[in-house]
Amino acid sequence: MQHLVFVYGTLRKGECNHHLLAQSEYLGMYETEPNFQLFDLGQYPGLMEGMHSITGEVYRVSDSTLAELDILEDVPIEYRRESIETPFGQTWIYIYQQPVTQDQVIDSGNWLNRNY
Repeated sequence: MQHLVFVYGTLRKGECNHHLLAQSEYLGMYETEPNFQLFDLGQYPGLMEGMHSITGEVYRVSDSTLAELDILEDVPIEYRRESIETPFGQTWIYIYQQPVTQDQVIDSGNWLNRNY
């Protein structure tokens, strides 16, 4: 089975975990509806509910790749997976579930532009 997944941090092109998507089809860039907030957690970002748009990439992935991504994202402990509507169809997005502080906010909503 195939799944769509929205990636916004270390899974994006040029980032340290992108190799996990090597066998996946890149569908395109996407900016979410203003329903989220992005936080800098040091080595990676966390996305939570909020009032900003988040920039990322959408991929078509296999069951096995989705399972690998769930392991990377520590689902259901650190992150949970939810579905959002995108121009590509229903797409999985990873929502961070741990406490954060406002000084960790990435105002741009783009992990690649995290210099606040």
